[in-house]
Amino acid sequence: MSLPRYKGYKDSGDLILGQIPEHWAFCPLKAVVDSDNSGCYGVEPEGAEIQLPVATTAQIDSRGQFDVANMPMRGFTEAEVRRYGCSAGDILVVKSSGSATNIISGKSGIVDKATEKFVFSNFLLRIKPHAEDVLPSYLYRVISSSLTRERVQLMCSSTTYPNLKVGEYISATIPLPPIAEQTTIATFLDRETGKIDALIAEQEMLLALLAEKRQATISHAVTKGLNPDAPMKESGVAWLGKVPEHWEILKGARIGTLFGSGPVAEDEVHEEGSVPFIKVGSLSAEGFEIANWNWHVSEATAGRLNPYSEFVVFPKRGAAIFLNKVNIVKCRALIDPNLMGWKIRQSISSAYVAYLLTVRKLQELADVSTVPQINNKHIEPEKFPIPPLSEQEAIVEFVSTGCQKIDALKAESERAIALLKERRSALIAAAVTGQIDVRGLVTEPEAA
Repeated sequence: MSLPRYKGYKDSGDLILGQIPEHWAFCPLKAVVDSDNSGCYGVEPEGAEIQLPVATTAQIDSRGQFDVANMPMRGFTEAEVRRYGCSAGDILVVKSSGSATNIISGKSGIVDKATEKFVFSNFLLRIKPHAEDVLPSYLYRVISSSLTRERVQLMCSSTTYPNLKVGEYISATIPLPPIAEQTTIATFLDRETGKIDALIAEQEMLLALLAEKRQATISHAVTKGLNPDAPMKESGVAWLGKVPEHWEILKGARIGTLFGSGPVAEDEVHEEGSVPFIKVGSLSAEGFEIANWNWHVSEATAGRLNPYSEFVVFPKRGAAIFLNKVNIVKCRALIDPNLMGWKIRQSISSAYVAYLLTVRKLQELADVSTVPQINNKHIEPEKFPIPPLSEQEAIVEFVSTGCQKIDALKAESERAIALLKERRSALIAAAVTGQIDVRGLVTEPEAA
């Protein structure tokens, strides 16, 4: 659909903003807002009697809304509430975060009038629009647009975890149409992005269903087999239930040999070398192939430690366990101390065992009382269903083919989501910079 443009444009004098409609104004952001980049810290002061939720970077979703129910609570004094309390129309921008993506993407949210009262943390910049100059819903669209994201990428400090240069951010030029036109633009974008968001939600629901189908396909095949008429028996294992009666139930110790990392010094690991060195960051969550081969050791180091080949590898400690990443390493390789290797005996398929582990789930095998960890004592006594080798191979082939089809649908859905997000972003940027004239596309009742 071709959208109308304004009749005349003028140069804003800003390289990123470019030309804007000739009757629009433009000014630094700080001219039409009050900003505060201090935010509250985690320590409660003496005399803190008021309990309120604290907004951090984690509670802003992709649509700029706040998840108040999952905000951490903290005690505040009345003076702190007056200073850090947020109200309807406030815009919060991520200015520092453990995730570089949160900063570089210009992640932000707008406080809705129906939202419960909360305060903002020191990771966020609060912007309060001057009601007489700028409509909060319009300004939020400017701040969340690709126009602002381009600037944010230029304004971040170049550290591992970038911080937003607040002074530059609030000094940047913003487009400023008349208030009535701001209302029209905000109304138009609410309507049109709502349609796009609904389509994105449909695709996201499809992705969830595909993930469930993928897991169900794997789970049924590796625990029940491919023959629906096969006689069944009780396995005696709670997570398995019944299995084909000709299958064995073997402990992990009989399936293969578990091993860990040898003593490899940090200065022995390099970007290039003869033998791969597998780290947690090497593992893929998509299939069993190693995601990257970024680290290596010399042949001399490998010779000292006798590396394995053709083994299953998975995280043995830390939060990575909950990602349920199970990979297969076919070449000679060493692993780091955060990983566990499992050399499967020749009469059993490594791929079949890898599928079994994903169904059993690493987090359910692990000790999660303190730091999550998996040791030999969690794997060796665990019981697994083992069919004859020829049947294992048939199951692996069936599951692999089925997963490929599901993964193709998943990739198609992900492409659709990416295109919808690009369309959404382009529409917002075009509307807030005046590249399209939406005045005739919104009825008076809508804008009221």
